[in-house]
Amino acid sequence: MIRVVAELSASSWESRLAAAEARIEELAVGQAASVAANERLVSVNERLRRVVEDSAARHEVELGAVRAERDRAVRRVEELELEFAELRRRLSRDSTNSSVPPSKDPVGAREKRKAERRASSERVRSKEKKPGGQPGHPGAGLAREETPDRSLSADPPSECSSCAADLSGAGVLADGWAQVWDLLEPVLEKVEWALPRRRCACCRKVTTAVVPGVRHAAAGAVSYGPRLHGAAVLLASEGNVPVERAAMVIDGLLGVPVSSGFVARANERLAQDLQAAGFDEAMKAALRAEPVLCGDESPVNVLRKDRDEVTGTALSGTPHLLVVRTPAPGLVWYAAISSRSSGAIDATGVLTGWHGYLTRDDYAGWHQYDPTLAGVQLCCAHLIRALRAVLILAPKVQKWAGRLIDLLREANGLVVAARAAGNSRLGQAAIDALRARYDADVRIGELTNMSRPWADEKNHPGLVLARRLAAKADQVWLFTTDFKIPWTNNPSEQAIRLPKRHQAVSGYWHTPTMAAYLRVRSYLVSARDHGLTAVDAIRLALAGTPWMPARRAASPTHALAT
Repeated sequence: MIRVVAELSASSWESRLAAAEARIEELAVGQAASVAANERLVSVNERLRRVVEDSAARHEVELGAVRAERDRAVRRVEELELEFAELRRRLSRDSTNSSVPPSKDPVGAREKRKAERRASSERVRSKEKKPGGQPGHPGAGLAREETPDRSLSADPPSECSSCAADLSGAGVLADGWAQVWDLLEPVLEKVEWALPRRRCACCRKVTTAVVPGVRHAAAGAVSYGPRLHGAAVLLASEGNVPVERAAMVIDGLLGVPVSSGFVARANERLAQDLQAAGFDEAMKAALRAEPVLCGDESPVNVLRKDRDEVTGTALSGTPHLLVVRTPAPGLVWYAAISSRSSGAIDATGVLTGWHGYLTRDDYAGWHQYDPTLAGVQLCCAHLIRALRAVLILAPKVQKWAGRLIDLLREANGLVVAARAAGNSRLGQAAIDALRARYDADVRIGELTNMSRPWADEKNHPGLVLARRLAAKADQVWLFTTDFKIPWTNNPSEQAIRLPKRHQAVSGYWHTPTMAAYLRVRSYLVSARDHGLTAVDAIRLALAGTPWMPARRAASPTHALAT
């Protein structure tokens, strides 16, 4: 029994072992299949991972390209906005917000300015008022001369002005009267002068007498006298009439057929006589004796530029005319300069050794005189135009500029009122209050535009202007401390208008004729401001005794100290 059980147990274990081995083999085959499947999955997963990574990389590249394109678009939009702002600023520039002369204003700006003037001057006329001057208004008509040069009598009326009846038997009443003022018929008088000659017993030189009052009348020649010279100079210089038309006008008005060459020589001769008499040096000496002056410059058109005396080459730069004058009518001096440079301005010598007060714009060519001057007043009209240009860029953002415009005008109104009251300066409390408001708005202008972009990575015009106003505040407010100092440079700009009008008519100057024209203008304007008529001033100059400016009795330093 025991042996049977052992035999059964052995066979059972063998079967079980075989089954286990079979199972192991089955599991090994399954494991191999699983490993193979897993390897296939790993391979597939690796391929998928590479696909995902490649897709992510491509997406990142595409996204980077899109971002770069977006950044370029944003930058381009910003550049276009700045370019648009700069173009709008340039297109909006006219005589009200820049140094552009009114003659170069676009048609739209001129019409807008005219419309604004009309709107500001429109008012409803009272029905009780009649057109014309009102009672009490001083008239400017001609008044009857009690002792006329001659008296004539008109023929009596022959018929009634109402019913045309015959007035031969009508009643006679007291005569009425009328005066007619007119010039006598011009007559060309041809006078021949005997010119005595004498031979010197010492050197045997023959000396011929000259015609009194007509230095240019040469012996053995025929020439026109001072009146015709005066007419030629007045038409060409005062009237800005071209020489050809001036000759035509003289012929039409005076009946003397002069040539255009005579008109040109008349102006040149007067300029030469003034130069020989030392007029320019006398004017500069008189200006240097003034306590306050105004200065300005403006470009001009010339046919050819001045040339270097040594090399003969044309001088660099743009020719300009320079004007230095007294704020009130008195002395006006023009000069032709080859360029707008500091050296060209200083070469005139007009401000050499002068220590008074100068009203000017902020052009750098004038800065060379600042250290030796008693003070500088920046032209507030220029500042207002610059502030208006900034205000136009963004009216809602640049409100500080508008407030400064109002503040400068308010300060000038206070100065006008204080001057009328007999004061020589504003009270210190009023000046301090004005300066406090000024400093606050200038600081706002700096902060407003500190980070505001502008074209070509430059500073915003508002920031540039605010910094300049902050650095030169004392030069802005000098006019409030001494009423002799004008708050604008308008006198100089007004003096430049006539030469610029002459240029507009003539088109350009020859360089020598420009200097001659400006010397004649200086002489005639200054002589007129001293009570001398242009005709008398011309006659005196042609006679060799031109009017000369007299220097002030006190030096500028003494005048300022007192």
